Amino acid sequence: MFVMASPPTTFAALLISQHATLPEIMIRTIDEFRQDATGDWIAELSCAHGQHVRHRPPWSQRFWVQSEAGRASRVGQPLDCPLCDRAELPIGLKVVRSVGPFDEVSLPKGLRKDHRVADRTWAQVRVIGGSIGFSMRTAPPMTIRLEAGGSQAIPPGVPHALEVLGPVQVVIDFLVPA
Repeated sequence: MFVMASPPTTFAALLISQHATLPEIMIRTIDEFRQDATGDWIAELSCAHGQHVRHRPPWSQRFWVQSEAGRASRVGQPLDCPLCDRAELPIGLKVVRSVGPFDEVSLPKGLRKDHRVADRTWAQVRVIGGSIGFSMRTAPPMTIRLEAGGSQAIPPGVPHALEVLGPVQVVIDFLVPA
């Protein structure tokens, strides 16, 4: 269990410390910023998703987004990614490697227990034939049965596992930004 040496001094610190104990909360880091067509700022995250960051009091207090220095101070800082919570593949990824096909006998034991995809890399499980159980610790947790022709995206760093339910043929693709 995660224990803090001293209590958090700000709400943001409390939020981050709580997320440190919950692996299913998708905390990512801000890599850079860009503007959309209307001039609003988008944080480009380490997961390859983009997220609008607006200063619109009283609903969102992000005064730092209004200046170049303020945005620069947030590069490398954490930000929750709800698109990763929903396991939505970012736009513009390319497959860099595929493994398999595996069947119910050849599926590696490491894939049958909780494991993670590397940082900045996504995976996609594709079922060629049969069916397989899939679980992932997102918020909320996901447990599904993938049938032939089905697929499931897996965000970087999220614990997940496959469960053999019977005869199956499965391929796993690894994707990174193009």
